[in-house]
Amino acid sequence: MARSILITGSSHGIGAGCAIAFARDEQANIGICGNKNPEGAQEIARQCEAYGSKTKIYLGDVGSHDFCKEIMEDFIKTFGKIDVLINNAGGALQIPGGPKGEFKDMPMEYWDSQMNLNLNSAAYLSRYAVEDMIAKGTEGRIVNISSVHGQVTWVHRRMLPYSAAKAGLNMFTKALGVEVAKYGIRVNCVAPGLIFTKLVDRYSKENLVSFSHKIPVGRGGQVEEIVPMIQFLSDVEKARFIVGQVICVDGGQSCDGSIESMNFTLGEE
Repeated sequence: MARSILITGSSHGIGAGCAIAFARDEQANIGICGNKNPEGAQEIARQCEAYGSKTKIYLGDVGSHDFCKEIMEDFIKTFGKIDVLINNAGGALQIPGGPKGEFKDMPMEYWDSQMNLNLNSAAYLSRYAVEDMIAKGTEGRIVNISSVHGQVTWVHRRMLPYSAAKAGLNMFTKALGVEVAKYGIRVNCVAPGLIFTKLVDRYSKENLVSFSHKIPVGRGGQVEEIVPMIQFLSDVEKARFIVGQVICVDGGQSCDGSIESMNFTLGEE
């Protein structure tokens, strides 16, 4: 029987890469979640279905508890259960308010929006996924997608709320992983560094070249270099003895203390 896999933030980038890989490799049932890119979600669904997968698209804000509950209820009703949840939705802009975008000038609504998107969404969906997995005896897998910035701050990038949320996601992974291990459920986390998706278009070319050269391997990563780790942690057999881990896939970025002080500004939006 095909596994049923729900992936947030899967209308593009890492999430889309995961959806296509799971469709290609195991013809899984795929739940594709997006918010502002319905055309992208439809295209990813088309590609998955070309491999023989069944798909269901969910469009909306996963930072909303009510929407997350609706997604999970419908996904389970549609496919019978959930085998894998990949909490990939996330992202950050520079702190708004004030000329320097400092914490003291930050609207608190922005803090709330960052916590909802980068941390709370994973908790909301995991809550209902775990409930179903335990009730049905499913050896489920939850893979959270964090960031190197959950471990290394980047003040010059003005990403304080994002870093705090991702650090919370790391600890959420550990705590939930330990709690549900006795049920055969495994919860782990992948923390990417700089990955070349369409989101990096926000940065100036000069910044990208400069920063890429400072990564120990000398370049940023590609989506296909992240997806295999996510697939590995989602595997029932291969990841059986891995619990609550945060695994950096970043070309050595998180190991280099100089990254903390790098000045990396946004280009034109």
